[in-house]
Amino acid sequence: MTSKTFKIEHKGDWSGMELDCLFSDELIQKRVLELGQQISHDYVGAEKPPIMIGVLNGSLFFMADLMRAIDIEVEMDFIKIASYHRAESTGTVRLIKDISAQITGRDIIIVEDIIDSGLSMNFLRRRMLGNEPSSLRVATFLYKKEVSKLQEEPDYVGFVIPNRYVIGYGLDLEQQYRQLRAIYAFRDEDLEKIKEK
Repeated sequence: MTSKTFKIEHKGDWSGMELDCLFSDELIQKRVLELGQQISHDYVGAEKPPIMIGVLNGSLFFMADLMRAIDIEVEMDFIKIASYHRAESTGTVRLIKDISAQITGRDIIIVEDIIDSGLSMNFLRRRMLGNEPSSLRVATFLYKKEVSKLQEEPDYVGFVIPNRYVIGYGLDLEQQYRQLRAIYAFRDEDLEKIKEK
């Protein structure tokens, strides 16, 4: 059973902070299954399997579960970018690892853990479209719609969430806590304390 709160134990500015559970493991798996069924329906009968491109590191858990929830053939690849430092966006995007798949003329699904400002996704869309895929869709586990500046809305969304900093199910805090099965959110007042330091 998923705990309603999670306490940060590792040393540092975050130590002792208690986070609220937004989505339980059970709810996450139910929603991922629904997304998998939707994707399967949308691509059934396609001439070639769609290529799912996961955005490392955060999308790893979501992409693995999503692929297992899909009942058609799919291919996979990964890309890695960087745009965050601690809990703040840096305002720029750096490419760390590019894809190896040839995507020209193929159906592509970019798989993200979370979209907030939309900066990273806008960058990825431009990069992928430059290779002239047959189609390009976006699947994101979490979506902070109220703060997003996306040029196009994502096609598949797990959950729309408020503008809170979250960890678990692939999302990290200083590279820790990705393994949590549920999604936990920091309380706004705690984040304000961190920003003041």
